[in-house]
Amino acid sequence: MGKLYIIYFSPTGGTKKAAGIIGSAWDCEKEEIDLLNPDRDLSKCRFGGDDVCIVAVPSFGGRVPGTALERLAMLQGGKASAVLVAVYGNRDYEDTLLELKDTLDGAGFFCAAAVAAVAEHSIIHKFGEGRPDDRDKSELAAYAQRIRKHLEDGGSKGEVKVPGSRPYREYNGVPMKPAADKSCIRCGRCAKECPVQAIPQDDPAGVDRERCISCMHCIAVCPVKARHNNKLLLSAAAQKMKKSCGGRKENQLFLP
Repeated sequence: MGKLYIIYFSPTGGTKKAAGIIGSAWDCEKEEIDLLNPDRDLSKCRFGGDDVCIVAVPSFGGRVPGTALERLAMLQGGKASAVLVAVYGNRDYEDTLLELKDTLDGAGFFCAAAVAAVAEHSIIHKFGEGRPDDRDKSELAAYAQRIRKHLEDGGSKGEVKVPGSRPYREYNGVPMKPAADKSCIRCGRCAKECPVQAIPQDDPAGVDRERCISCMHCIAVCPVKARHNNKLLLSAAAQKMKKSCGGRKENQLFLP
């Protein structure tokens, strides 16, 4: 094979972690492509038929985040084999894999396999807390070995089929828009790293609520833990999601 690319949109780290576990099955040359970076010219990312691309995104309300879709559409697939990974916070991933596959098909990739993986919920952390855990890691690593063997055998069974429906389910975002408290040291890291530039460089304690996609990356990277969501909204959301996010949801592998 050619090169292994690990391509991810991972605001709070769970998606990157799942992608990395899957990518560990290959011992070839590897490169990471972080879709969070708004400054990278992704149109220059071109792949070939011998390459394998692990493409991992979080599920936001059963959909691929719009920002991730826009950036994935810029890639030049070149018939590289794509391993689709949808990472969800112990609720469901609904149309995420299908929307991801449609986007990668349009960008010229060959969608060879897919995985749905559970990670800790990016907003309500008690749902899926600590995942991917050791059990998940073993399971995802085993999936990766099966995917690698499938590709090395030629992957001749055609493109993978994934669950989901068209039109995709409606998703209008969530009301949680993190802002900083008085402990903010105005270092500007959150503003610099915000994937949609929703935090003003000259006022990093604030947030442009219209631009914000509630990805929670600013909370994850704040060095003094100064950014938070509204506690009343968090409590209400946790109560509302208790039933749908209860129990232990499982990882899934899809091969042709």
